[in-house]
Amino acid sequence: MTLRYATTAGLRGHGPVRDAPPAQPGSPARRAAALRAPVVRDLRGRAGRGPRVLRFTAGDIVVVSGLPGSGKSTLIARAAPAHAVDSQDARDRWAARLPRSVPYLLYRPLVRLAHYWGLRRVLRSGASVVVHDCGTQAWVRARLARHARRRGRGLHLVLLDVSPRTAREGQRARGRGVSGYAFARHRRAVRRLLRDISTGLLPRGCASAVLLDRDAAGLLARITFADAQTDS
Repeated sequence: MTLRYATTAGLRGHGPVRDAPPAQPGSPARRAAALRAPVVRDLRGRAGRGPRVLRFTAGDIVVVSGLPGSGKSTLIARAAPAHAVDSQDARDRWAARLPRSVPYLLYRPLVRLAHYWGLRRVLRSGASVVVHDCGTQAWVRARLARHARRRGRGLHLVLLDVSPRTAREGQRARGRGVSGYAFARHRRAVRRLLRDISTGLLPRGCASAVLLDRDAAGLLARITFADAQTDS
């Protein structure tokens, strides 16, 4: 099963080809507005029947968000290694250069600088990109939305919905946790995103959103990008 997302340069709204809305009655302006409406796909609770592939238009920007430990980096590394811009990669590179006794708090600004510099370089190239997002950086999503709009492409959100307990277990499994204060901030931000998206309210500039639980994320094998004319 494949969900295909298609975008067209110059259009602000983008939705799954297979679920394109029917023709709407009324004026041409109303029909165009319906076609531009943001799309939400809730793939949670499907008991192993979720899609294996999410396909977007070449040049689109996909943001993968969720709690720390929810499996964002694992999903990106498995499904979109050729398009990934993951802050965890920048952190790992800096950690490899420094003594283990140096706490992450001290070099976190360098990690963020390296991550955003790498992201800027990829965005300027016009390439398709899948970006790791911790959920609390609304300003990053806003910047990405503006960049996508300027180049006539779409910004899409993939949001992992896992329980705080599952996320904490994921942090322990990778051997890196976040403080209680920071985790509470992430929980509030992700809870707000889930609440808004579940009611059809997407972040400003976001064309579509996909909601995944742990099972659906585990089934997802590829995030791919193809030309808008491609229908395969």
